[in-house]
Amino acid sequence: MKEVGAVMGSKNTSAFKILSLVLVASAIAVCGYIFLRGRSAAPDYQTAEIVTGDIEVSISAAGKIQPKNYVDVGAQVSGQLEEFFFEVGDRVEKGDLLAQIDETLAAAKVEADRAQLKELDASFAQQQASLELSKANAARADMLFKADAISQAEYQAAMADRKIAAARLTQLEAQIERQNSTLEADEATLEFTKIYAPMSGTIVSQAAVVGQTLNANQTTPTILRIADLSVMTVEANVSEADVLRVKKGQEAYFTTLGGGNGKWRTEVRQVLPQPEILNDVVLYKVLLDISNDDELLKPEMTAQVFFVSGSANDAVLAPVAALRDSRRPQDAQRGEGNGERRRDREERRGLMAAQASEPAGEQNPRRAAMREIMAANPDAERKMVTVLENGELRPQPVLVGLTNRTQAEILFGLAPGEVVVTGQTFTAPTAQSGDRTRRPPGMGRRGPR
Repeated sequence: MKEVGAVMGSKNTSAFKILSLVLVASAIAVCGYIFLRGRSAAPDYQTAEIVTGDIEVSISAAGKIQPKNYVDVGAQVSGQLEEFFFEVGDRVEKGDLLAQIDETLAAAKVEADRAQLKELDASFAQQQASLELSKANAARADMLFKADAISQAEYQAAMADRKIAAARLTQLEAQIERQNSTLEADEATLEFTKIYAPMSGTIVSQAAVVGQTLNANQTTPTILRIADLSVMTVEANVSEADVLRVKKGQEAYFTTLGGGNGKWRTEVRQVLPQPEILNDVVLYKVLLDISNDDELLKPEMTAQVFFVSGSANDAVLAPVAALRDSRRPQDAQRGEGNGERRRDREERRGLMAAQASEPAGEQNPRRAAMREIMAANPDAERKMVTVLENGELRPQPVLVGLTNRTQAEILFGLAPGEVVVTGQTFTAPTAQSGDRTRRPPGMGRRGPR
């Protein structure tokens, strides 16, 4: 029995060892499969076709639309507003009577001034007669004094009466002049009760109503606003980061919320030097004038303004995502994936092969053409793109001109119809197919892109 038990124990130990080896081998096989499957992940390239079109580089800012010329009409006298002769929206001409303020007190004061002036005129006439009499008495006293018919005291009294009469007449003349000035001022005040249009335009707002008492003693009360709507001004708020790229005379256009796709094109009239600071944001006001003969633009409209810093028509355009620096840092430092490094190696090999096959120095027409275009466009940048041609990747140096958020102007290196790589993704082969071969560039799960 002991021998049988020993044999059975030996068999169990051998079976356990065999089972352990099988499990270890299975685990190694699974890990190897996963590793090989990961290494055989094939990149799916995202591509785009080079096209021709228009490109524009602009700076955007928000703004408000205001009339270029307007005036706030106020009251120069106090009183109750009696009547308006126009309504908001009416067209008025310079000199039209707009409103009437109660003139009772002003008219009464003018009448009182005129009455006092009449009184002074009468006193002046009386004093003139007194002066004539004093002159006659003085002449007679002079004759009698020379004949030794009167005393010296009587002679001196007659001379003094003549001078006093002349001084009183001069005093009355000054009083009359002062009263005339007072009358003119009170007549002007009476005229100020009638409010006339200081300019031609449209009444765009009204701040007072009929029956309201206006107090002009402390501040000038505003009654209405007249604006010339034929020319409007857009007041755009440009941030300090963009204001240095905005100049007087620069091309610009703007849109409005209710204007649909319509654009109003104009140019910069002025960049105001003093900024406005709102919530620690520094904004500079830029003014743009626009003709508004049809009066479609209204005061206080919101405008989205675009300052054009560059534009090109019928240009060769490529997606910005396809552009890469012509000199890239080390892949290891950027932490890029295996597929990205593989693509870089292919680009470098292709670029070196292409350069080796090209003529050197001045004999290379391609390099000569690039230098010529760079001389004509000193602001152009050298970039690199990856061209997908016949299922193969080919690196291509290019010169880039204008660039916006989505597109770039290609000055040299690409032609319309060529296909460039804009990005890539990685797709592992399916377990059912067991396919571990790399797909050709430009081929995805559903065939060519």
